Amino acid sequence: MRYFIKKALFLLLFSLCGSLVFAQQQNPMELWYNQPAANWNEALPIGNGFLAGMVFGGVQKDRIQLNEETIWAGEPGNNIIPNVYPAIAEIRKLLVEGKYKEAQDLSNKAFPRQAPKGGNYGMQYQTAGNLFLDFGHGGFINYRRNLDIEKATASISYQANGIDYKREYIALIPKKVIAIRLTASKTKSISFTIDMDAPFKEFQKIALTDRLLLKAVSSSVDGKKGRVKFETQVVPKLEGGTLEIKDNKLVVKEANAVTLFISIGTNFNNYQDISANENIRVKQRLAEVTGQSYKKLKANHIKSYQQYFNRVKLDLGVTSVMDKPTNQRVIDFKEGNDPALVSLYFQFGRYLLICSSFPGSQPANLQGKWNEKLSPPWDSKYTVNINTEMNYWPAEVTNLPEMHQPLFKMLKELSETGKESAGQMYKARGWNLHHNTDLWRITGPVDGGFYGMWPMGGAWLSQHIWQHYLYNGDNDFLREYYDVLKGAAMFYVDVLQEEPKHKWLVVAPSMSPENTYLPSVGVGAGTTMDNQLVFDVFANFIRTSEILKQDQSFADTVRNMINRLPPMQVGQHAQLQEWLQDWDKVNDKHRHVSHLYGLFPGNQISPYRHPELFEAARNSLIYRGDKSTGWSMGWKVNLWARLLDGNRAYKLIEDQLSPAPQEEKGQNGGTYPNLFDAHPPFQIDGNFGCTSGIAEMLMQSHDGDIHLLPALPDKWRSGSISGLIARGGFVIDMAWQDGEITNLKIHSKLGGNCRIRVHNAIKSNRITIITASGSNSNPFYELPTVKKPLVSVKASLAGTGVSSGQLYDFQTKKGGTYEFYK
Repeated sequence: MRYFIKKALFLLLFSLCGSLVFAQQQNPMELWYNQPAANWNEALPIGNGFLAGMVFGGVQKDRIQLNEETIWAGEPGNNIIPNVYPAIAEIRKLLVEGKYKEAQDLSNKAFPRQAPKGGNYGMQYQTAGNLFLDFGHGGFINYRRNLDIEKATASISYQANGIDYKREYIALIPKKVIAIRLTASKTKSISFTIDMDAPFKEFQKIALTDRLLLKAVSSSVDGKKGRVKFETQVVPKLEGGTLEIKDNKLVVKEANAVTLFISIGTNFNNYQDISANENIRVKQRLAEVTGQSYKKLKANHIKSYQQYFNRVKLDLGVTSVMDKPTNQRVIDFKEGNDPALVSLYFQFGRYLLICSSFPGSQPANLQGKWNEKLSPPWDSKYTVNINTEMNYWPAEVTNLPEMHQPLFKMLKELSETGKESAGQMYKARGWNLHHNTDLWRITGPVDGGFYGMWPMGGAWLSQHIWQHYLYNGDNDFLREYYDVLKGAAMFYVDVLQEEPKHKWLVVAPSMSPENTYLPSVGVGAGTTMDNQLVFDVFANFIRTSEILKQDQSFADTVRNMINRLPPMQVGQHAQLQEWLQDWDKVNDKHRHVSHLYGLFPGNQISPYRHPELFEAARNSLIYRGDKSTGWSMGWKVNLWARLLDGNRAYKLIEDQLSPAPQEEKGQNGGTYPNLFDAHPPFQIDGNFGCTSGIAEMLMQSHDGDIHLLPALPDKWRSGSISGLIARGGFVIDMAWQDGEITNLKIHSKLGGNCRIRVHNAIKSNRITIITASGSNSNPFYELPTVKKPLVSVKASLAGTGVSSGQLYDFQTKKGGTYEFYK
């Protein structure tokens, strides 16, 4: 044992020495560049959930593009198309008769591609405009622009005329203010002009003696009038020098230092109420900070931010390539050895989640909170057939559960507006939404009868409530959101249709998101993803009703119906079928891999419990291919991790961490110089998906145990991670060498049995661990009973090639910490 302890200490010291050498050269948690941003995809994101900014860092003229989370086009109101139930009933009939094209044609007619007169297909998330700082510098040297994600602080520095200049940009947490600090190495050296603009047709700009104001109203779109009023204010605080008004701008002359405070107020209170006074709101926010020193505000900001960010540390090793600018590291990633870029990208996803979904804010949308347009791609809405859910995949496992709260609040609101779509469109109880929503919590179809006829958005979103419970065990939380879970189950109890051949209960009409089984035909019945989602909605409600001892009669109804859902099926190509019929094509490279929901983020497919489904899912993913949109590749990192193939998961990370194409359209994803994910264009879900995938490669807890290093690639043979959270409230710290765990520490937040799956023997001097067998007694690891799959052909299922590792059980007490070593 002494030998192993000495060896572990030697390796730790060796690693620390190597890390210190490179840490002196470069902060591993820093994005940095040697030139200003040439475009928006090179600018650096800052945010505090409520406000967001993109820092360009120009020397002669700096641009800070601004967002406030509630500046959306339109006004309150849902988007339910009236009198469509007869069409839905007819589509169901056509599907039963096998008239699939006719069913799609009727769906397209009932839900036209363009929003019908007086209706809408969702509103746009809109920019607040730009802040400009015009310095008029001539030549400059020693330029550096950076974003320190460990402190949530951006800065630029350069030298001009022998003077060192620095600007620091902070979206203050937990304040609703952005601060910019300007300093110089020589007194009376800071002179610049402050200006603002916005892309709205009409806006009002006013320069006052102590501040600059910009006022505007959001856009009118389709049948909705723009009614979100907002006001941006910039308040400069000078140390020395003078402040003047010239040409409706503010001019700073010969200051020693300047702090700019920026905030934005809107009239938005909630999705039903826009009666607030934006002027009073923005002035109150600024009054909270303008009397405080920048030093104190910065210190409080870093402390507030780090209480979340510092919970997780990841070390995959460092190399000398860290000395290169971040954009060059992305270019070189496939060619060289840069494990630290993976660690940076992992933590950058956590940074973005804190900055775009801070407690009390709106949820992160398709671009988080960063958008420079009035009409952004896909309106920058909440796309809930994968993208919004993907935004929150890292929340629990990477120890940021508080950032989940904005999504839960939106779910409560959607469970109210969703009663309108459930009742008016489907004559059903409960609630639902389709594949998009927005600030106004719309729940009707969006984008017509092809993309929009998918009544499953609530089914997927509601999974986040149950998953949050599995990590924290909070019965009060479960009780608070019980009606949301019950309402989702109630909708499917009412809308499921009997399929004539097997008498299965299926959702119809629906689709496998955005895919087709015949040319231009996607509307169908009983798609695999729908069956998996309804299974989870029902299973989650049954467990919740048992835990809270509520609605046992309704739970019995749900139990009877869950047994009539279709099983997953293995088709003619040894694939997991995407549809009820065996329609899959081996050359289908569609970006959505919807039928693999049951593999990830679901837990209905296991190598140990369902090897035939596991192998079929693997075949489906091979057929679908690797290279795709950025978010699709992020999803596939998670899927290959669940398939326990670390090298294939790493290959997807390589594909994602490759330079994004210049084109702003298409399905050839990658990463922009500022580490934003490219669909293209920018979508933030790929960032969050890849962060989740890296965590899944290192630890999984969905399959009845805590599986450590389940999908470790050859490139990460040694490393360490601390602070990951497993279901059941277990905090995992571990180090590994040559692919084997050398040190492991598990902290139990909730107590109960801890079952771990490892691939090398471990031991402990202080606790008794036993070889595990049977079901895990910990209630947070109760597994769903999945029906035996139907297999259309004899597939080659000789074995998965997966090592089962070694299972150990040990009992824990709430608050206890347990240590193991090799």
